[in-house]
Amino acid sequence: MYPIIISAILAATLYIVSCPYGFDWSGYGWSVLWAILMFAASMTVIILAVRKKLAAIMAELQRMMLEGRDALQRKMNEFQRRPVGDVKTATAQFEKLQRRQIEKGLEYTKNFDNYINWIPFLSRQVNITRMQFHYQLKEFKTVDALLPKCMVLDPLTAAMKIARMHVNKAPLEEIEAAFKKYSRRLRYNQSALLYSLMAWIYVRGNEEAKAHQTLVKACEANEHDTLKKNRDRLANGKIREFSNAGLGDEWYALFLEEPKMRVERRMPSADGRPF
Repeated sequence: MYPIIISAILAATLYIVSCPYGFDWSGYGWSVLWAILMFAASMTVIILAVRKKLAAIMAELQRMMLEGRDALQRKMNEFQRRPVGDVKTATAQFEKLQRRQIEKGLEYTKNFDNYINWIPFLSRQVNITRMQFHYQLKEFKTVDALLPKCMVLDPLTAAMKIARMHVNKAPLEEIEAAFKKYSRRLRYNQSALLYSLMAWIYVRGNEEAKAHQTLVKACEANEHDTLKKNRDRLANGKIREFSNAGLGDEWYALFLEEPKMRVERRMPSADGRPF
Protein backbone atom coordinates (compact mmCIF):
# COMPACT_ATOMS: atom_id res chain seq x y z
CA MET A 1 0.00 0.00 0.00
CA TYR A 2 1.42 3.34 -1.09
CA PRO A 3 0.50 5.35 2.07
CA ILE A 4 2.29 2.82 4.28
CA ILE A 5 5.41 2.85 2.09
CA ILE A 6 5.56 6.64 1.85
CA SER A 7 4.89 7.10 5.57
CA ALA A 8 7.52 4.50 6.46
CA ILE A 9 10.11 6.27 4.30
CA LEU A 10 9.33 9.64 5.89
CA ALA A 11 9.43 8.16 9.38
CA ALA A 12 12.74 6.40 8.72
CA THR A 13 14.25 9.57 7.28
CA LEU A 14 13.19 11.61 10.29
CA TYR A 15 14.61 8.98 12.64
CA ILE A 16 17.96 9.02 10.89
CA VAL A 17 18.35 12.79 10.89
CA SER A 18 17.16 13.16 14.48
CA CYS A 19 19.26 10.38 16.06
CA PRO A 20 22.20 11.28 18.32
CA TYR A 21 24.61 11.01 15.41
CA GLY A 22 22.78 13.80 13.64
CA PHE A 23 21.84 16.18 16.46
CA ASP A 24 23.22 16.12 19.99
CA TRP A 25 19.93 17.38 21.45
CA SER A 26 18.03 14.23 20.50
CA GLY A 27 18.24 10.81 22.14
CA TYR A 28 17.16 7.46 20.74
CA GLY A 29 13.85 7.55 22.60
CA TRP A 30 12.89 10.92 21.17
CA SER A 31 14.00 9.82 17.71
CA VAL A 32 11.65 6.84 17.86
CA LEU A 33 8.81 9.06 19.08
CA TRP A 34 9.32 11.58 16.26
CA ALA A 35 9.39 8.74 13.72
CA ILE A 36 6.14 7.26 15.04
CA LEU A 37 4.43 10.67 15.00
CA MET A 38 5.67 11.31 11.47
CA PHE A 39 4.35 7.92 10.30
CA ALA A 40 0.90 8.51 11.86
CA ALA A 41 0.64 12.10 10.63
CA SER A 42 1.70 11.33 7.06
CA MET A 43 -0.65 8.33 6.88
CA THR A 44 -3.54 10.50 8.05
CA VAL A 45 -2.81 13.31 5.61
CA ILE A 46 -2.39 10.97 2.62
CA ILE A 47 -5.53 8.93 3.33
CA LEU A 48 -7.66 12.02 3.91
CA ALA A 49 -6.42 13.56 0.65
CA VAL A 50 -7.16 10.37 -1.31
CA ARG A 51 -10.58 9.96 0.31
CA LYS A 52 -11.44 13.50 -0.74
CA LYS A 53 -10.69 12.63 -4.36
CA LEU A 54 -12.67 9.40 -4.07
CA ALA A 55 -15.64 11.29 -2.62
CA ALA A 56 -15.61 13.58 -5.68
CA ILE A 57 -15.59 10.57 -8.04
CA MET A 58 -18.38 8.91 -6.06
CA ALA A 59 -20.48 12.08 -6.11
CA GLU A 60 -20.10 12.36 -9.88
CA LEU A 61 -21.09 8.73 -10.35
CA GLN A 62 -24.15 9.28 -8.19
CA ARG A 63 -25.03 12.37 -10.23
CA MET A 64 -24.70 10.48 -13.50
CA MET A 65 -26.94 7.65 -12.35
CA LEU A 66 -29.57 10.00 -10.93
CA GLU A 67 -29.51 12.04 -14.12
CA GLY A 68 -29.95 8.88 -16.19
CA ARG A 69 -32.81 7.66 -14.02
CA ASP A 70 -34.57 11.01 -14.23
CA ALA A 71 -34.16 11.13 -18.00
CA LEU A 72 -35.64 7.64 -18.30
CA GLN A 73 -38.53 8.55 -16.01
CA ARG A 74 -39.30 11.66 -18.07
CA LYS A 75 -39.44 9.61 -21.26
CA MET A 76 -41.73 7.07 -19.61
CA ASN A 77 -44.02 9.79 -18.32
CA GLU A 78 -44.08 11.41 -21.75
CA PHE A 79 -45.01 8.11 -23.36
CA GLN A 80 -47.83 7.60 -20.85
CA ARG A 81 -49.20 11.05 -21.62
CA ARG A 82 -48.77 10.80 -25.39
CA PRO A 83 -48.25 7.20 -26.53
CA VAL A 84 -46.35 7.05 -29.82
CA GLY A 85 -46.10 3.57 -31.31
CA ASP A 86 -46.79 0.29 -29.54
CA VAL A 87 -45.91 -0.56 -25.95
CA LYS A 88 -43.46 -3.31 -26.95
CA THR A 89 -41.36 -0.94 -29.04
CA ALA A 90 -41.42 1.73 -26.35
CA THR A 91 -40.38 -0.79 -23.69
CA ALA A 92 -37.44 -1.91 -25.84
CA GLN A 93 -36.36 1.71 -26.21
CA PHE A 94 -36.59 2.30 -22.46
CA GLU A 95 -34.52 -0.81 -21.76
CA LYS A 96 -31.94 0.27 -24.33
CA LEU A 97 -31.68 3.70 -22.71
CA GLN A 98 -31.36 2.17 -19.26
CA ARG A 99 -28.69 -0.24 -20.46
CA ARG A 100 -26.75 2.64 -21.96
CA GLN A 101 -26.85 4.51 -18.66
CA ILE A 102 -25.67 1.47 -16.69
CA GLU A 103 -22.82 0.87 -19.15
CA LYS A 104 -21.86 4.53 -18.81
CA GLY A 105 -21.76 4.18 -15.03
CA LEU A 106 -19.75 0.97 -15.31
CA GLU A 107 -17.21 2.67 -17.54
CA TYR A 108 -16.93 5.56 -15.09
CA THR A 109 -15.90 3.21 -12.27
CA LYS A 110 -12.50 2.95 -13.97
CA ASN A 111 -11.75 6.29 -12.32
CA PHE A 112 -11.38 4.43 -9.04
CA ASP A 113 -8.58 2.21 -10.38
CA ASN A 114 -5.83 4.80 -9.83
CA TYR A 115 -6.57 4.77 -6.10
CA ILE A 116 -6.83 1.02 -5.50
CA ASN A 117 -3.35 0.86 -3.95
CA TRP A 118 -3.93 3.92 -1.79
CA ILE A 119 -6.91 2.83 0.34
CA PRO A 120 -7.23 -0.56 2.08
CA PHE A 121 -10.03 -2.75 0.70
CA LEU A 122 -11.04 -0.13 -1.89
CA SER A 123 -10.89 -2.74 -4.65
CA ARG A 124 -13.50 -4.87 -2.87
CA GLN A 125 -15.77 -1.87 -2.40
CA VAL A 126 -15.45 -0.89 -6.08
CA ASN A 127 -16.17 -4.50 -7.06
CA ILE A 128 -19.55 -4.25 -5.31
CA THR A 129 -20.63 -1.42 -7.60
CA ARG A 130 -19.25 -3.12 -10.69
CA MET A 131 -20.87 -6.43 -9.77
CA GLN A 132 -24.26 -4.79 -9.34
CA PHE A 133 -23.95 -2.98 -12.66
CA HIS A 134 -23.12 -6.27 -14.40
CA TYR A 135 -26.00 -7.94 -12.55
CA GLN A 136 -28.44 -5.38 -13.91
CA LEU A 137 -27.02 -6.01 -17.38
CA LYS A 138 -27.58 -9.77 -16.83
CA GLU A 139 -23.89 -10.44 -17.43
CA PHE A 140 -23.90 -13.22 -14.88
CA LYS A 141 -20.56 -14.81 -15.77
CA THR A 142 -18.87 -11.56 -14.83
CA VAL A 143 -21.07 -11.31 -11.74
CA ASP A 144 -20.01 -14.78 -10.58
CA ALA A 145 -16.36 -13.86 -11.13
CA LEU A 146 -16.66 -10.62 -9.14
CA LEU A 147 -18.71 -11.89 -6.19
CA PRO A 148 -15.79 -13.60 -4.39
CA LYS A 149 -13.91 -10.28 -4.63
CA CYS A 150 -16.72 -8.24 -3.06
CA MET A 151 -17.24 -7.19 0.54
CA VAL A 152 -20.79 -8.29 1.31
CA LEU A 153 -21.96 -5.51 3.62
CA ASP A 154 -25.41 -4.49 2.38
CA PRO A 155 -28.68 -6.44 1.92
CA LEU A 156 -28.76 -6.15 -1.88
CA THR A 157 -25.26 -7.53 -2.37
CA ALA A 158 -26.03 -10.38 0.04
CA ALA A 159 -29.28 -11.14 -1.79
CA MET A 160 -27.54 -11.12 -5.16
CA LYS A 161 -24.88 -13.52 -3.91
CA ILE A 162 -27.45 -15.94 -2.48
CA ALA A 163 -29.57 -15.67 -5.63
CA ARG A 164 -26.57 -16.61 -7.75
CA MET A 165 -25.78 -19.52 -5.41
CA HIS A 166 -29.33 -20.77 -5.92
CA VAL A 167 -29.22 -20.37 -9.71
CA ASN A 168 -25.83 -22.11 -9.83
CA LYS A 169 -27.34 -24.99 -7.83
CA ALA A 170 -25.19 -24.65 -4.73
CA PRO A 171 -26.05 -27.15 -1.95
CA LEU A 172 -28.84 -25.92 0.31
CA GLU A 173 -26.51 -26.19 3.31
CA GLU A 174 -24.13 -23.65 1.73
CA ILE A 175 -26.99 -21.29 0.93
CA GLU A 176 -28.30 -21.56 4.49
CA ALA A 177 -24.83 -20.86 5.90
CA ALA A 178 -24.47 -17.77 3.71
CA PHE A 179 -27.96 -16.57 4.67
CA LYS A 180 -27.23 -16.90 8.40
CA LYS A 181 -23.89 -15.16 7.99
CA TYR A 182 -25.28 -12.14 6.19
CA SER A 183 -28.65 -11.80 7.92
CA ARG A 184 -27.13 -11.61 11.40
CA ARG A 185 -25.15 -8.53 10.35
CA LEU A 186 -28.23 -6.54 9.37
CA ARG A 187 -30.14 -4.21 11.63
CA TYR A 188 -33.87 -4.01 12.23
CA ASN A 189 -35.87 -3.50 9.02
CA GLN A 190 -32.87 -4.14 6.75
CA SER A 191 -33.31 -7.84 6.04
CA ALA A 192 -36.78 -8.13 4.45
CA LEU A 193 -35.34 -8.90 1.00
CA LEU A 194 -32.90 -11.47 2.35
CA TYR A 195 -35.53 -13.32 4.41
CA SER A 196 -38.01 -13.22 1.53
CA LEU A 197 -35.39 -14.68 -0.81
CA MET A 198 -34.54 -17.49 1.60
CA ALA A 199 -38.22 -18.30 2.11
CA TRP A 200 -38.71 -18.34 -1.67
CA ILE A 201 -35.81 -20.78 -2.04
CA TYR A 202 -37.35 -23.05 0.60
CA VAL A 203 -40.75 -22.94 -1.11
CA ARG A 204 -39.15 -23.79 -4.45
CA GLY A 205 -37.48 -26.75 -2.76
CA ASN A 206 -40.75 -27.93 -1.16
CA GLU A 207 -39.45 -27.01 2.30
CA GLU A 208 -42.60 -25.16 3.38
CA ALA A 209 -41.99 -25.71 7.11
CA LYS A 210 -38.54 -24.12 6.90
CA ALA A 211 -39.98 -21.29 4.80
CA HIS A 212 -42.59 -20.59 7.47
CA GLN A 213 -40.00 -20.64 10.26
CA THR A 214 -37.85 -18.25 8.27
CA LEU A 215 -40.74 -15.84 7.82
CA VAL A 216 -41.62 -15.99 11.51
CA LYS A 217 -38.07 -14.84 12.29
CA ALA A 218 -38.29 -12.31 9.45
CA CYS A 219 -41.34 -10.67 11.01
CA GLU A 220 -39.45 -10.34 14.28
CA ALA A 221 -36.59 -8.57 12.52
CA ASN A 222 -38.63 -6.46 10.09
CA GLU A 223 -41.89 -4.56 9.77
CA HIS A 224 -43.08 -5.46 6.27
CA ASP A 225 -46.52 -6.43 4.96
CA THR A 226 -45.16 -8.89 2.38
CA LEU A 227 -43.39 -10.86 5.10
CA LYS A 228 -46.52 -11.01 7.22
CA LYS A 229 -48.77 -12.01 4.34
CA ASN A 230 -46.44 -14.80 3.21
CA ARG A 231 -46.04 -16.01 6.79
CA ASP A 232 -49.82 -16.26 7.17
CA ARG A 233 -50.25 -17.90 3.76
CA LEU A 234 -47.79 -20.65 4.64
CA ALA A 235 -49.32 -21.06 8.10
CA ASN A 236 -52.70 -21.66 6.44
CA GLY A 237 -51.32 -24.01 3.80
CA LYS A 238 -51.84 -21.53 0.95
CA ILE A 239 -48.52 -22.33 -0.70
CA ARG A 240 -49.59 -21.26 -4.19
CA GLU A 241 -50.41 -17.78 -2.92
CA PHE A 242 -46.85 -17.23 -1.70
CA SER A 243 -45.50 -14.17 -3.52
CA ASN A 244 -42.67 -11.67 -3.11
CA ALA A 245 -44.25 -9.28 -5.60
CA GLY A 246 -44.93 -6.86 -2.75
CA LEU A 247 -41.20 -6.15 -2.57
CA GLY A 248 -41.45 -4.58 -6.02
CA ASP A 249 -38.31 -3.61 -7.92
CA GLU A 250 -36.13 -4.81 -5.07
CA TRP A 251 -37.29 -8.38 -5.67
CA TYR A 252 -37.45 -8.35 -9.44
CA ALA A 253 -33.94 -6.85 -9.63
CA LEU A 254 -32.68 -10.32 -8.65
CA PHE A 255 -34.09 -11.72 -11.95
CA LEU A 256 -35.43 -14.84 -10.26
CA GLU A 257 -38.96 -14.09 -11.44
CA GLU A 258 -40.51 -11.91 -14.08
CA PRO A 259 -43.21 -9.48 -12.94
CA LYS A 260 -46.72 -10.07 -14.22
CA MET A 261 -46.76 -6.44 -15.21
CA ARG A 262 -43.48 -5.05 -16.41
CA VAL A 263 -41.76 -2.69 -14.01
CA GLU A 264 -38.79 -0.37 -14.36
CA ARG A 265 -35.68 -1.90 -12.86
CA ARG A 266 -33.83 0.47 -10.62
CA MET A 267 -30.20 1.14 -11.39
CA PRO A 268 -27.70 0.60 -8.57
CA SER A 269 -26.05 3.64 -7.06
CA ALA A 270 -22.35 4.13 -6.52
CA ASP A 271 -22.45 2.79 -2.97
CA GLY A 272 -24.04 -0.48 -3.99
CA ARG A 273 -27.66 0.28 -3.18
CA PRO A 274 -30.46 0.72 -5.74
CA PHE A 275 -32.00 4.15 -6.06
